[in-house]
Amino acid sequence: MPLAVYVLGAAVFALGTSEFMLAGLLPEVSDDLDVSIPTAGLLISAFAIGMIIGAPLLAAATQRLPRRQTLLWLLAVFGVGHVVGAIAPGYGVLFACRVVSALACAGFWAVGAAVAISLVPSGARARAMAVMLGGLSIANIAGVPGGALLGQHLGWRSAFWAVALLTAVGFLGVVFLVPRATDTPSVRPPRLRAEARILTDRQVWLAIVTIALFAAGTMCFFSYLAPLLTDVSGLGERWVPVVLVLYGVGALVGTITGGRLADAHLFGTLYAGFTAGTGVLVLIALTVHTPTAVVVGSALLGMAAFVASPGLNARMFNLAGGTAPTLAGATVTSAFNTGNALGPWIGGVVIDTGLGYVWTAWAGAVLVAGAIVTTALQARGASRSRVVRAAEEALPAPVTHDREGR
Repeated sequence: MPLAVYVLGAAVFALGTSEFMLAGLLPEVSDDLDVSIPTAGLLISAFAIGMIIGAPLLAAATQRLPRRQTLLWLLAVFGVGHVVGAIAPGYGVLFACRVVSALACAGFWAVGAAVAISLVPSGARARAMAVMLGGLSIANIAGVPGGALLGQHLGWRSAFWAVALLTAVGFLGVVFLVPRATDTPSVRPPRLRAEARILTDRQVWLAIVTIALFAAGTMCFFSYLAPLLTDVSGLGERWVPVVLVLYGVGALVGTITGGRLADAHLFGTLYAGFTAGTGVLVLIALTVHTPTAVVVGSALLGMAAFVASPGLNARMFNLAGGTAPTLAGATVTSAFNTGNALGPWIGGVVIDTGLGYVWTAWAGAVLVAGAIVTTALQARGASRSRVVRAAEEALPAPVTHDREGR
């Protein structure tokens, strides 16, 4: 495996840390900027919104651009966005920085995946993508709780400075270790009009809705995990990074397990992940005043949620990867981040109505249960969608992997 692929994975560690670290910093951000915790939670939605917009636009816009230079520009924008966020005088500036940083993050995923695949033979593409996704998994285990720990001792702005520093290291890695030979745009122009036909297929839309419901249900609870632990379960602040680490470990175990099971039993793996996720959220809601149960439940939620993620990606690529290689991955990213944007907003609405943090678990359980319903509808009509038939009649489906393929 070329060293450059590991450099890209290290850069992904910085991107992934930024994407979710505010889940452990909401109380600090709320106090410093004088906004409510639900309003602070919208900063997580802001990043997701940038990813929703950026994934399809930058996947198309960067097709003809020099790849290595594009990676450097995107990392530079991402890093500057965090420097500005670290010194932001108010909530509005920080919100804008989150959106801009997310646009750069989405672009890096689109270009970085293409670069990683171009550096290895066809038989090693999955391993190359696994290295990049490993950066995201490690971010969940170390980066996100590390950001929470920094925020508790040095203020939430220190976490933004840390991400900016990590991004600078990734930038230098690309400068010195990613070969200049990769600085070549795609020679084949994207056929976006033809690819957009996937959006006329009912099965594709069911897959999109399933991903969005699943992600929204998970983020509805996860976004407000820190205040729930301290204000409802009665744990001290020092426990927040520990629980985030456990969630990340569960996510890594779930990703590995789900990746192995989904190839042979796709729908069975989805049912198992969604059913387990719903059950864990209900269990947390019922035992929220028992700290041990919430801590264990958080780790189990990470495992249950990420067991389903590889199957969700595989389902979309099975449907559309052959006829829409550019938009299939972008569609998965946008669908996940639609849920990532809706989840914190729904959780905030629940809290603002006076129901309290515990109801973020109940609302999350309802959303994930909805994904079970849409999965059943997919399974019923999964025999032959017209997009699959078109793919088989056109060209062989390329080996493609998406960044969320956790």
